[in-house]
Amino acid sequence: MDLFANLALGLETAISPITLLYCFIGVFLGTFIGVLPGVGPLAAVAMLLPVSFHLEPATALVMLAGVYYGAEYGGSIASILLNIPGTPSSSVTCLDGYPMARQGRAGLALFATSMASFFGAIFGVLVIVLLAPKLADFALLFQPAEYFSVMVLGLIAASVVSSSGALRGLMMVCLGILLGAIGIDVNSGETRFTAGIPELRDGVSLVVVAMGLFGVSEVMVSLRGATQSYAGARLSWRGFFPNAGEWRRSALPALRGSGIGAFFGTLPGTGQTVASFVGYALEKRINRNKETFGKGAIEGVVVPEAANNAAAQTAFIPTLTLGIPGSTTMALMIGALMIHGITPGPRLIAEHPDLFWGLIVSFLFGNLFLLILNVPLIGLWVRLLRIPHHYLYPTVIVIICVGVYGISNALSDVWLALGFGFLGYMLRLFRFEPAPMLIGFVLGPMMEEYFRRAMLLSRGDPMVFLERPGSAALLAAGAALLLFATFSPKQIACRIWGRKSQQGPAPRSSDGP
Repeated sequence: MDLFANLALGLETAISPITLLYCFIGVFLGTFIGVLPGVGPLAAVAMLLPVSFHLEPATALVMLAGVYYGAEYGGSIASILLNIPGTPSSSVTCLDGYPMARQGRAGLALFATSMASFFGAIFGVLVIVLLAPKLADFALLFQPAEYFSVMVLGLIAASVVSSSGALRGLMMVCLGILLGAIGIDVNSGETRFTAGIPELRDGVSLVVVAMGLFGVSEVMVSLRGATQSYAGARLSWRGFFPNAGEWRRSALPALRGSGIGAFFGTLPGTGQTVASFVGYALEKRINRNKETFGKGAIEGVVVPEAANNAAAQTAFIPTLTLGIPGSTTMALMIGALMIHGITPGPRLIAEHPDLFWGLIVSFLFGNLFLLILNVPLIGLWVRLLRIPHHYLYPTVIVIICVGVYGISNALSDVWLALGFGFLGYMLRLFRFEPAPMLIGFVLGPMMEEYFRRAMLLSRGDPMVFLERPGSAALLAAGAALLLFATFSPKQIACRIWGRKSQQGPAPRSSDGP
């Protein structure tokens, strides 16, 4: 009964005209910014933060949250159409979304991502409504050892994502970890792997790496003649909608991706990027159509989009109930609350129920707005593919350079993006997938940080990672995933029970006794 009373209170707050207006403004700006490579929700929330000073706390948080999860919708558009991830979490959508666009199925890919994003977001909202207090308590059980093991699981999952094999995927993950180590060591203050270049003291921006590996390298591959022209592709609304078989193939992957995203969203420091890669990797191993992944499988766009949008919703659980921001964007959300004199933490729900439940109910309206905005615009987005390449690709390069330069107003970032573009081009020539490298770059520094914390707390005893049940279970899951990536289930069964039990008794020789 308390649940329905809380939802009624939230509905009363969220349905006010001013709140609905700012909710729509937030999701509209989030979608637009998600399409633009290099900008991202962090910059958008930072720019709109002064606007929130003049609004009521609930209205301000609803608007900023709309920008945040609206960008997750928009980030998939550029990933599918141009192989340029609008947000880091949409990088994995490039793996199957862009091949679908090359096959003339861009409209279907965009419609599938819109529906999967909506489903994942609604799933995340239901998780918040039903399990927010319990999930907050569960997240408190995670210590540095568990977080380190989560990172290891994410890196192993990233290696499995690679369509060129687990070994090459692991090599790319290790390269990403090395790139993530560039800069100043937070513990010792020493610079690492900077080659004496002052601009590298603060490390390399994730946006620079993503734009170079996916955007610039794709233009280089296309100029080489590896990409066909879409200028003559005909558009029809019938081709935008999945058929009955594609609906059936998408249902369970969307559910699995939403569950994975809802779980990782509650863990501070993981979020949408980890959820997308882990969800894609697991789906690739268990799906009966696994051979189509990386070649334009509809499941390959449904799973990561459902996962990152579910994680975008549940990321508010540790932020609001524990006061622990899972990302820099979530830290800005906390700053917006504290400006209004509200301190996030375990007492937020009891002291400000109208704000908490109003925000949760606004997620439903915001995602409905996003669905209404995105589906009618599919035809407009697909028409981008009809632009001749000699106009499209220079425009893409200019947009990438402007977006990268806007991060810190440094020309060195532009040169780095072009350098990573050349690196991504060379890797693709030798059949190395750049996606595992990106996730290694994201998780490597975080894994190092949690490893050092765990070793300090255990006084240098590495057995802490096996003595804690949660950490041991996560490491075991990573080992099992690596085992299944190396051997097929039939090979594993043969090694465990013996080949005779799988093949039956050997035939008797005709000339034997």
